[in-house]
Order: sequence, then C-alpha cells, then structure tokens
Amino acid sequence: MAHFYGSMRGSRGEATRMGTAKSGLIAHIRGWNTGVEVVLTVDDEGRDCVAVYVTAGSNGRTRVLLSAWKG
Repeated sequence: MAHFYGSMRGSRGEATRMGTAKSGLIAHIRGWNTGVEVVLTVDDEGRDCVAVYVTAGSNGRTRVLLSAWKG
C-alpha cells in the first residue's frame, strides 16, 4: 500500500509514482547546472520526514540540504 504519492508533468504528460514507508519516495528535478531533490521517508517513530536539497543538476554530484522537517 502506498504511503507516499508523487506526480510530475512535462512535455510527455504526467507521470506518477508511489512509495511505501519502507521505500520512501525520492524526486530529483534538474537542469544542466541546478536542481532540487525532495526525499520523503518515515523515521523510527513513524513520523513522515521531508528533506529538500539544492543540487548541481545533471552536471554535478553535489547537493546541499536546504530544509528538513519531521511531521
């Protein structure tokens, strides 16, 4: 059963994905030199957690934590 649900839309229409509490859900949306990665997980206490990173896009492998939240 899905714990997380995500969608995105681009030139080829909309795509959706589901994630469980065990798998989480990760999305990395990027251009050549910049991007954003959103990571949804469940912690050991059962709380939903979100981390948002700024990335170097397709040309880089670096990411910097922008924000984190536990529900």
